[in-house]
Amino acid sequence: MAIEVIHPIIVKSLLWPDEGATQRFAQTLATAPALRNAFIELRGDLGAGKTTLVRHLLRALGVAGRVKSPTYAVVEPYELPERQLNVWHFDFYRFSDPREWEDAGFRDIFASSGLKLAEWPEKANGFLPRADLIIDLEAVTETSRQVTLKAQTAVGQALLQAVSESPSAPALQGEQDLPKAPP
Repeated sequence: MAIEVIHPIIVKSLLWPDEGATQRFAQTLATAPALRNAFIELRGDLGAGKTTLVRHLLRALGVAGRVKSPTYAVVEPYELPERQLNVWHFDFYRFSDPREWEDAGFRDIFASSGLKLAEWPEKANGFLPRADLIIDLEAVTETSRQVTLKAQTAVGQALLQAVSESPSAPALQGEQDLPKAPP
């Protein structure tokens, strides 16, 4: 008999005044042990900073060389043997039907261990597993971003806690966690 444990959604809001804050957040997130086997959705309009955040995170994890957007390839894999970590960066922007996710064979990747980062997850709606953490980016000005972090699982809560407790992380707006009813 399987018992499903549903964790409340925890929401935190941040304001990143510039790309340096994005980079510091990514560096802090990269140190979180829970990141080893997490699924993170990146949401926001074109130009909101999703790929920029991923680039900073991959650099912080030790990816050398060019970090390119997977807009046309749909997925860019990264092997980090020194960390014993596999990372997959997905961009579903070009999907016209969520079933393309299934047809592409991504189920096996999501069933394996490692970090999965997905831009435009709504384009694969109904096929993706529940994200551990949702990072929603909104451009406020040309350089600043309003960021909403939503932890949906215990892994997501551990990631939120890691970035919330780090002295190098950008300051959180407000100090409260806002529990929400599970969907």
